[in-house]
Amino acid sequence: MENTQIAMEEKLGFLKVLNKAFTIPLKNPHFIIFAVITSTPLFCFMFTSETIFQKAFLETAKILSEVPPSPLQCFDCFDSKTLGLVEKLFDRVSITYLLMVLFCLGILNLLDFIAVTAIVDSASLIYEGKNTMNLRHMLQRLTKETRFKGPLITSVTVLLLASLIVSGLFSLATYSYIAGTYGFFMAMFGVLFLALLAKFFEWSAIWNMGIVISVLEEKQGDVALLISSYLSRGNRKHGFLFVLVFFVWTIVLRLSCLHLRWLVGGSGMVVLAAYASLVCFGNVMKWVVFVVYFYDCKRRSQEKKNGVAEESHAIA
Repeated sequence: MENTQIAMEEKLGFLKVLNKAFTIPLKNPHFIIFAVITSTPLFCFMFTSETIFQKAFLETAKILSEVPPSPLQCFDCFDSKTLGLVEKLFDRVSITYLLMVLFCLGILNLLDFIAVTAIVDSASLIYEGKNTMNLRHMLQRLTKETRFKGPLITSVTVLLLASLIVSGLFSLATYSYIAGTYGFFMAMFGVLFLALLAKFFEWSAIWNMGIVISVLEEKQGDVALLISSYLSRGNRKHGFLFVLVFFVWTIVLRLSCLHLRWLVGGSGMVVLAAYASLVCFGNVMKWVVFVVYFYDCKRRSQEKKNGVAEESHAIA
């Protein structure tokens, strides 16, 4: 019987999913070492890319602080002071931002994909009760047994979808800022931004579980995402909350890091290292949570099917 032990368990609530996810590393300490090994390349490149990004961000903030704040008016957008400020920003920041984009879209996403695939595969085995795996076995599975083609196709699909939504969010935020002096339009764009952001969190949960399905089952691309959407029906609130929790975790860490580097000045390498470490930890736990969430959704879906089958049998 498939996943017999899991099928006998009760439905999991939000806190129970988190609790089971955080107990997975405790069930097998080798998983902690394995997660550190597979996340180390991601940590190194994240440290480098965040150094570039945060340096550019802090330089931008310093340039903007040179101009006294004033309400944005459309007829002020092209005066000599504003154009001079824009020129200065492009001279000092544009190349840095280009390097950051290349890191994020290229190496970082590839390393994140490898780490996610490894973590999801091992976490699922531990959750199913296979706690006797040692570090050597986990590494062998990663190199010999873990599927990469399907998860890669799904990850690229998710990346493209997420990029479209983020572009929409950026556009709405820009329109809301430009319309700052016109209350109605600012409120309209603000409401649209919040609505799209909420849907983005909900869709992100479906996309994340689709990646989990690609790793654990022979599904890929839009098929994996459709299965994820089907399984998560009736349980999307929990997925939304999981995405929200880890989004807040990342944002709080980034803002704290920027604030500390602004106050301390200099390179702030220790602060950046701590930030990258905590982000990698959050990334590991996020995917462990979505492994547990996947099995919970799968269990709920199976129970619904069994209930419908029993009702049909009773009617017959």
